[in-house]
Amino acid sequence: MTLSLSRFLVWVFATCAALTFAAAASAQAPEKIKVRLDWTPWGAHAAMHLAQQKGWYKAAGLDVEIEDGNGSVTTVQIVGSSDQFDLGHAALGPMMIARDKGLPVKAVAVFARTSDLGMLVPVDSGIKGPADLKGKKVAYTAGSLEAPFIDAFLAAGGLKRSDLELVNVDAAAKAGTYVSGRTDAVFSTIPFFEAIVAQPRPSNSIRFADYKLPMPSFGLFTSESKLASRREAIAKFASVTAAAWQYIYNGHEDEAVDAIVAQRPQAKLDKKILRGQIESLRSFFNLPVAAGQTLGAPVATDWNDAVKTLTDANLIKSIRNGADFVAPGMVRPMPAISGAK
Repeated sequence: MTLSLSRFLVWVFATCAALTFAAAASAQAPEKIKVRLDWTPWGAHAAMHLAQQKGWYKAAGLDVEIEDGNGSVTTVQIVGSSDQFDLGHAALGPMMIARDKGLPVKAVAVFARTSDLGMLVPVDSGIKGPADLKGKKVAYTAGSLEAPFIDAFLAAGGLKRSDLELVNVDAAAKAGTYVSGRTDAVFSTIPFFEAIVAQPRPSNSIRFADYKLPMPSFGLFTSESKLASRREAIAKFASVTAAAWQYIYNGHEDEAVDAIVAQRPQAKLDKKILRGQIESLRSFFNLPVAAGQTLGAPVATDWNDAVKTLTDANLIKSIRNGADFVAPGMVRPMPAISGAK
């Protein structure tokens, strides 16, 4: 009887120890996060690839999978309408338009606070603004986000579409069309395009935002269902990513370039173009951030301005409060990362 009791007590102790160990292991297991990007690898993804490369997500308790995309609009639709991804990275204008139409998505972080949309013109063209486009030939893509704002941009210079020749080209053909000299200018996303054409056709950029067309650009968003079920994990990802951007712009741009190349070895990326894109993006981040503000944290006035821009362009029709597009409090300071040397 004594031996039987002794064996029983040993079994109880062993079972309790095993359960305790399993619980501890489970508590320490990293949370899986799956992210869908706006496009194939480019400079706007630098912070995420760097944080992945350096193990910063893992240190925050996250197991992150990052998947390339094929356009901001597609990423918004996929993240907002399926359970496949926890977060999306895209231009946030399309996210606002989709939410206004009923897709349950909200921004959790915005990195490029100034709209990336605009026009590129050759440095020797003499074109300084929309008024100088009279009689010019300009490339654009009819299905892209820039298209709905072209009329308002031209109107700022006293022009209409009939005053110039707009050449509708596929997005993939824009660079070749412009670089070859077949058009005098091109409408596009500035930070992506500027570095690509810098060598073959040095260009200046003219921003839509400078002509009363402000709206947030690249950032992170999620669905309301994911926000409800995975809020803390999403906040960790947003905070680490924001801190990684701060680290990059504290003089670590080359590390970011190397990280993108290392994370996407099959993409055959040009380091010079990636570096140029990261440098171009900096001015859209509105750095340095204001005192008491964290890079990546949404700023209320930006969203109210964006509502007016999109309403005037007839792209949103029901939501009038900028705060309705944002999940607040998701970006938190991460001094151990942002202060790294």
